[in-house]
Amino acid sequence: MAPIPGLFILRGAIERRIIQSGGYTMNFSWQFLTDMGIIGAALMAATWIRSRVRFFQRFLIPNSLTAGFLLFPLYNWVFPGIGIGTTSLENIVYHFLNLSFIAMTLRVSKDKRRSSRDVFATSTMVLSQYAIQCFLGTIITLILIKTIMPGLFPGFGLFATLGYSLGPGQAFAIGSGWETMGFEGLGSVGLTFGALGFIWASFGGIFLVNYGVRKGWISRKERSLIDDSQVRHGVTRRGETSKSSQVTDVTNPEAIDPMAFTAGLVLATYLLAYLGLTGLSRLLALLGNSGVQLATNLWGIMFIFCGITAMAVKAFIAAFRIDYIIDNQRLTRISGFSVDFMVASAIAAISAAVVVKFWIPIALISTIVGLATTFSHIWLSSRVFQDHVFYRTVLIYGAATGTLPTGLALLRIIDPQFETPASRDFMFSAGLTFLMAIPIILTANMPAMGALKGSLTPTYQVLGLYTIYVLACLVAYLFLSGRRRFADPSMIWLKRKH
Repeated sequence: MAPIPGLFILRGAIERRIIQSGGYTMNFSWQFLTDMGIIGAALMAATWIRSRVRFFQRFLIPNSLTAGFLLFPLYNWVFPGIGIGTTSLENIVYHFLNLSFIAMTLRVSKDKRRSSRDVFATSTMVLSQYAIQCFLGTIITLILIKTIMPGLFPGFGLFATLGYSLGPGQAFAIGSGWETMGFEGLGSVGLTFGALGFIWASFGGIFLVNYGVRKGWISRKERSLIDDSQVRHGVTRRGETSKSSQVTDVTNPEAIDPMAFTAGLVLATYLLAYLGLTGLSRLLALLGNSGVQLATNLWGIMFIFCGITAMAVKAFIAAFRIDYIIDNQRLTRISGFSVDFMVASAIAAISAAVVVKFWIPIALISTIVGLATTFSHIWLSSRVFQDHVFYRTVLIYGAATGTLPTGLALLRIIDPQFETPASRDFMFSAGLTFLMAIPIILTANMPAMGALKGSLTPTYQVLGLYTIYVLACLVAYLFLSGRRRFADPSMIWLKRKH
C-alpha cells in the first residue's frame, strides 16, 4: 500500500510542535482536562465507596459530595506542591453552574396537567426558606458586627441562602464577585456554605425520611418502596436495568448523535447568554466607573442571564412549533453531569485557610439557619399542602438545603418512579420562584457597596426587604393553609388520615 502524503505532513507538523514545546507535551493547555480527569477519578472512587459502604447508602450521600471531600485535602496540601492550583476548579464551578441552569430551563413539560394551587404552594414554601435564611443570616451577621467581629463583611449572612437554597455554584459566583470589590476569601466561603448545605440535605433529609416513616407520615404500601437497591447502592447490579434509562432519540445518529445535538443546543444558548451580557456590559461601561462596577457584578450572577436566555430560546422554538426537538431526558443528563462535576469541584476548591479565618460566623450561621430551615419547613409544609404532603416536603427540603438533584434523590427513596405530582409541580413552580427571587439576588451587592463606604445602612435596607418577603410568605401561608393554619401548633407535623 502506498504511503499517504497527508500522514507525512501531519507527522512533520507534530514533530515540529514537539520540538518547539520542549519535546514532550506539545503546545496545548492540559490543566482543564487534568482537573476534569482528577475529578472523574474521584467520582468513580466515590461511586465504588457508596456501592460498598452501608453508611453512604443509608444516608444517601451524593457521590459528588464524597468525591469533593476526597479531593479537598489534595488540593489544599498536596497538589500545590506540584503546581496544581484551584483556578480550573473555580472555572468548572462557574461554567457548569450556568450550563446546568440552561439545561434545566430548556426542558419542556410533556404533562400539561397541573394545579395552580399546588404550584403556588410549592413556590411559597421554597420562597419562605429563601426569606427565613436571608433574614436570620443577616440578623446574625449584624449581631457579630456589633459585638465580637466588627470587621465582618456585612453581606456574610446572605451565604446562608446562596449556599443552601441556591447551591455552591451561585454562592461561589456571587462570592467571587464580592472578591473583585476587595473582600478577600468570599468565593471560598460560598463554597463552604454550599458543602454544609449538602451535609444538611443528606443527613437531615435521611433523618426526615426515616423519622416520617416511623411516625406513619406515609402509608404502609408507600413504605415498602424505600429499600430500592438501585437507589441505595447508586449503581445497577449485573442483569438489572436502570430505571432512568428510557431515552427516545430525537435525531438520527447517522446524521448527528442525539447527545451531540442536545449539547449543541445547550452550548449555543450559553453563547447567546454570553454575547448578550457582553453587549450589556459595554453599554453600562458608557456610564463610567459605576456602570463598569455594575457590569462586573452582573457577571457574578451570570446564571440569571443563562436562565432568561434559555427561556427566550425555548419560547422561540415553541413559536415555530418545533419543540419536539427538545430532548428532556438528555437535558436532564447534561444537567446532572454538570451538577456532579460542579459540586465535586466546589468542595475541592474550598480553601482551608479561609474556613479557619471565618469559622465563627460560618459555624453560627450554618447551624442556626440549618435548624430553622428544617423545623420551619416541616411545620409549614404539613399544613400548606393538601395531598402527597410528605413527598412534597421531602423534595423541597432537599432543594432548600442542597440542590434540586439532592431533593430528587431524597424523593426517589419514597417515590422511585416519580409517580406523585411532587416533582412535576416543583418544576412548574420553578419559573415563578425564579422571578420572585430576583430582587434578593439583585440587591445582594448592597451590603458590599455600603461596606466600601463604611456604612451599614444598605445592610439594614436589605434586611427590610427580607422582612417584607417573610411577611408576604406568611400571608400566602395563611391563605393556603385554611383551617389547618394553627392546628396543633405544638406538633411539628400535622398528621392526617391516609
